This record gives sequence, C-alpha cells and structure tokens, in this order.
Amino acid sequence: MILRLLACLFVLLALPAQAAEKVVAGLSRESIGITASFDGSEILIFGAVKRYAPEPEGPLDVIVTLEGPQGPVTVRRKSRQMGIWINTGSVEIPSAPSYYAVATTRPERDFLAHEVDEIYRITIPQALRNYTNATERANAAPYAEALQRIRVSHGLYKDNPGDVKLLDDTLFRADFSLPANLIEGDYTVRIFLVRKYRVIDEYSAPVTVRKVGLERWLFMLSQTYPPLYGIMSLALAVLAGWAANALFRRFLS
Repeated sequence: MILRLLACLFVLLALPAQAAEKVVAGLSRESIGITASFDGSEILIFGAVKRYAPEPEGPLDVIVTLEGPQGPVTVRRKSRQMGIWINTGSVEIPSAPSYYAVATTRPERDFLAHEVDEIYRITIPQALRNYTNATERANAAPYAEALQRIRVSHGLYKDNPGDVKLLDDTLFRADFSLPANLIEGDYTVRIFLVRKYRVIDEYSAPVTVRKVGLERWLFMLSQTYPPLYGIMSLALAVLAGWAANALFRRFLS
C-alpha cells in the first residue's frame, strides 16, 4: 500500500504543472507564393501573453524563430596546393535549415541559458548542431561556422536581437523580411516565452512556401514527366534561336 502511494506521488510530481503564462499568437499570412517576379516577401508575427495568475517576478523575454525545410549539406574546405585551389576536406552536416531567422527582445546571451538553448536549438549555431557524439561535433564545428557565414551573407540566416517589440510585458510583434532566394517547402514559426533563463511556454505554427501559376505547372511537369519537360525545353530553345536569327536577318536587310 505504501509503495503504491509512493508510486502515485512520483507520477504526480513528474507531471508538468500548467504554465502560468502562455502564448496566444497569429501570423499575417500562412502561405507564400513564389512566381517568376518574386523578389521577397514579409511576414508579421504577433501575439499576446495569456496569464492564469499574477505576473511572476523577473523580466519577460520573447524569442521568435522562422525555420525553413531541413536537409543534409556537404561543406568542403579548399586549400592552395602548388598554386592550385583544391578540396582538402569535407564534412556532411546531417541536417541544416535552408532558412533560419531569429528575432528577440534583446541579445540572447542576456537572458537565455546555454543549456536551454541546447535543448530547444534556438540560436543559429544550435540549429546547425545535429551530431551523434561530441567528437563529430568538434570535427564539424569549423565547417558549420563556415556554412553559417555563407548563408548569413546570402540573407538566409539572420539573428535580429531587439526586433521583437514587447509592450507592457503582454503584447508583442516581430517582422520578418524574407529573401527572394527562398526554396519551396514547409516553414515553421516558433515562439518562446523566457523568464529567469528558462522557457516557460512554447508555440509553433506552419507557413507554406510554394511556387504558383506557370512556375508551379512547369515545376510539377519537370518532376512528374521529365522526358516531356526536356522535349519542351529543347523545342523552346530551338524556337527562340530561330526567332532571334530571323529578327537579326531582317534587321540587317
């Protein structure tokens, strides 16, 4: 009987208590269409903090991330050997987001514990760390840093401290400017409430990025009927060459 009571008590203690503060959020758009003239887009993420008790002590911080489809990436290192640049090393990062942006109320180092960052993989370096052991992580660290630098320069990875506007510790908003070189796929918005260096609530929502119109039709044709797509491409190239030749002759005559 005593053992049964102790077991029940252990289960009750292990159950997570209801969060005193929860995120209620929305998106300005849940889908983005890519066309031939697509030059980027913007998405507004807004929300509020719903409280079930008086506001706890300590400052409240909000983190908003927008993450694109993940996939393996091979990063190569080039070195100059005998006057020629050649590949001298490579590492495959098992999973890296194609796009990743972080917006916060202030710099992460001021309110986010490193252990918490490792668990939730919030910052860009943590989003790139997906290895089975510490040795692999140490060997891949320089390559992951190089990948981060490259994608930051291309506007695909962004860290924007201070871009989350928090009003009266209740209402917040974050604006994301998406680049023109987005890829198709399912994107994910994550929102974290942080107080006293720990996450007290988390919220996520999907965002769909797809080609639309003629671009979508051509893309689906290339994936579903590759031979037909190749014949059409060749025919269009021949037609374009013939038209350019005819126009050039008419211009000279």
